[in-house]
Amino acid sequence: MTVHHLNELLLVCSLVLLVAVAAVRISSRSGLPSLLVYLGIGVAIGQDGIGVHFNDVGLTQVIGYAALVVILAEGGLGTKWHEIRPALPAAAVLSTVGVAVSVGVTASAAHYLAGIDWRQSLIIGAVVSSTDAAAVFSVLRNVPLPARLTGVLEAESGFNDAPVVILVVAFSAAGPVDHWYLLLGRIALELAIGAAVGIAIGLLGAYAMRHVALPASGLYPIAVMAIATIAYAGGALAHGSGFLAVYLAALILGNAKLPHWAATRGFAEGLGWIAQIGMFVLLGLLVTPHELGADFLPALFVGLVLTMVARPVSVLVSTAPFRTPWAEKVLLSWAGLRGAVPIVLATIPMVAGVPDSRRIFNIVFVLVIVYTLVQGPTLPWLARRLRLGEAEAEDLGIESAPLERLRGHLLSVAIPPGSRMHGVEVSELRLPAGSAVTLVVREGASFVPLPSTVLRRGDELLVVATDPVRDAAEKRLRAVAEGGKLAGWLGTTGDRGAAGMVRKK
Repeated sequence: MTVHHLNELLLVCSLVLLVAVAAVRISSRSGLPSLLVYLGIGVAIGQDGIGVHFNDVGLTQVIGYAALVVILAEGGLGTKWHEIRPALPAAAVLSTVGVAVSVGVTASAAHYLAGIDWRQSLIIGAVVSSTDAAAVFSVLRNVPLPARLTGVLEAESGFNDAPVVILVVAFSAAGPVDHWYLLLGRIALELAIGAAVGIAIGLLGAYAMRHVALPASGLYPIAVMAIATIAYAGGALAHGSGFLAVYLAALILGNAKLPHWAATRGFAEGLGWIAQIGMFVLLGLLVTPHELGADFLPALFVGLVLTMVARPVSVLVSTAPFRTPWAEKVLLSWAGLRGAVPIVLATIPMVAGVPDSRRIFNIVFVLVIVYTLVQGPTLPWLARRLRLGEAEAEDLGIESAPLERLRGHLLSVAIPPGSRMHGVEVSELRLPAGSAVTLVVREGASFVPLPSTVLRRGDELLVVATDPVRDAAEKRLRAVAEGGKLAGWLGTTGDRGAAGMVRKK
């Protein structure tokens, strides 16, 4: 490649990124997941559009896997442990038993209704059994759900990729498919290895990040993403589930109160957007639209059974042991949007040389597009009809920077409109010994507060805390933000964060 060709490639890639970024505004206004816009860009550039020919399935799969690692890492970093902890049992059952039910029902529909061979039917059933939380939350941004419901959806989407990938690889392998009990044992083993590797690397990485002072704040986001990627590689090399490993490692890192967390979160979110854009545009390039006509009706039949039968049955079976209200069961059934993972996984049988694998890819592509168009715009409406929307809860925005030589931390706290910290005196914060409010910034002016200084909405506080009391100081700040000056008497501990109080910086 010459320098001239490189310049042309950079120009095209930059223009695609700018168009994709601008398209997010369209998707946010229409209520459609942005994945549809990105896929459309890829199709428009492809051979039935501008005329760019691209058919490298192997490269697409490699880039797709890399993008999924980044997306799962970003999702884990942004998931709040206190929200998904109560939902873990239900999400775990949905990600295992629910996946098995969905695969069985969908594969049967593909075989008996669409006349597809059993092997191809099982592959299709496995491929489309993975949900995409990014697609769900992109259409629910204006209708925040209760924490227990978002916790189930987030945890399910993070967990179910791992068993689905194992199933698709097993069904796509040459030779006979393993007996069901051998397949279940293999899935259990790979999930156990992936979970062990992810938890171990996440804990070690969090410990290292909190005890090693890097010379520049911009190095912290790079180190965090590198640790998450190591978790994926370590899990995969140990013959476990790398996808589960990276999600769990990122989940631990995201809840470990790391230094310069705002910069890390922004960096991860930007990488996540780039991964989504690149992956979907590439998948759109791989599609040949004029070949989709013959597979349109089979995709509609399979998608109808998946949406109206397989997903609701899997939700009913999976939530049977739990006290899940019927309204939440209905929304969980309709919220099973498909997105990045199914289309990427549809390239696995193509690389493995499975007969009719191109047809499998076309069916999955049409199914994802059509039913995302149906479910996406109606999901906010359904949430409102079921009265499941509630006021959005924002966590207390605390940014931490280590003071290595002083053996302390500098906490930056913002008080937004509506916070119960409004009207509280500095002395009423009752911070633990070894911590203190050293500066208040109010309406552009800064001053050193007195114990009698009354805090106001819009104030920004600088709190200095020594290493031993850093966590206790943050916990107390969150408790006051949630319960006001009587937080201790009201039983508010700050463990779950401040609900609806503070805008993240």
